[in-house]
Amino acid sequence: MTDPATRPPGPARRLPTMKDVADHLGVSRQLVSLVLRGADGPSAESRERILAAARELGYRPNASARLLRQSSTRTLGIAFSLGNAFQVKVVERLIAVAGERGYRMALAPIHAGRGTDEAVGSLMEQRVEALAVFNPEPGSEALAAARGMVPVLQLGEWSADPTQDTVHVDEATGLRLAVEHLVGLGHEAIAFVGGRGEEPGPARARAYEEAMRQAGLGERIDVVPSDLGEEEGAAAARTVLARAVRPTALVCVSDHAAAGALAVLARAGVAVPGEISVVGFDDSRIAALSFHDLTSVHQDVDATVEAALGVLLERLGAGADGAERAERSDVVEGEARVIATPAHLVVRGSTGSAPSRG
Repeated sequence: MTDPATRPPGPARRLPTMKDVADHLGVSRQLVSLVLRGADGPSAESRERILAAARELGYRPNASARLLRQSSTRTLGIAFSLGNAFQVKVVERLIAVAGERGYRMALAPIHAGRGTDEAVGSLMEQRVEALAVFNPEPGSEALAAARGMVPVLQLGEWSADPTQDTVHVDEATGLRLAVEHLVGLGHEAIAFVGGRGEEPGPARARAYEEAMRQAGLGERIDVVPSDLGEEEGAAAARTVLARAVRPTALVCVSDHAAAGALAVLARAGVAVPGEISVVGFDDSRIAALSFHDLTSVHQDVDATVEAALGVLLERLGAGADGAERAERSDVVEGEARVIATPAHLVVRGSTGSAPSRG
């Protein structure tokens, strides 16, 4: 029998990694990292399961990998919808402005087959130092884990979390300007197409309702349920056309929803703005297309980019030009930054005087 002390060594056993722990439990690697680092965020149940799995698999922290993760990558991440023209424009501009300040952008598109968890997970794998997320899904575990590791900024909607940094358009002013414009044209039967789904849809519906009350039209509030997309806007327009008495104006939750409504109205032979005026929200490239010529609430891309980058760099302890401050800390402490970017109305050919009811 061969003496074990003189037996030729076999292949070295591969040490388990955080990915192995994550795969074993079916959770994100970011959540595992947060628990193993002892950071805040995960639930007590998640901590217990992950620590038990790490012990079972024999996981041991890798010091050199940890040091590598701590080194600066000068990379910022953003999760956004490829199908949203405004968000794409923000990302295009953010890439350019961040580059001028010495940072690169890691991009994570969100779509029907890829939610917030996957998008945020892919950004964290690229070792981003901070990240911004448009309209994140409520209860995202990956996002909660990321907040314990890097600065996180929410875009596109207000956050119910008072500790969350947020940059969002001043939709209350934008919807008030839209309603005032239509009232000035003689409209009173002003319906809102939107309010369905996750934010910012319901928030914009509430802003419309308040604008109607301020205009003395509280009894005429009329919300036609729709999400932000073209198909939802088209369905809402069909609902309006089926009514015996139609509104004379539609204020839509987004330019995409407005584009769907315009297409249905055109196919039905309804004149815009002769019979129904239409207003969008975002003032994206869709609104300016000649065949839409859409009056729309303008979201300022440059203001959004400057505010977003300003918050992220501040949290990273960098100056406005991206230069690091002395004694840099991972996260600058302080109250949440909540910034409302300005909104104004861009008037085009889709709105006109209210038709006579006589």
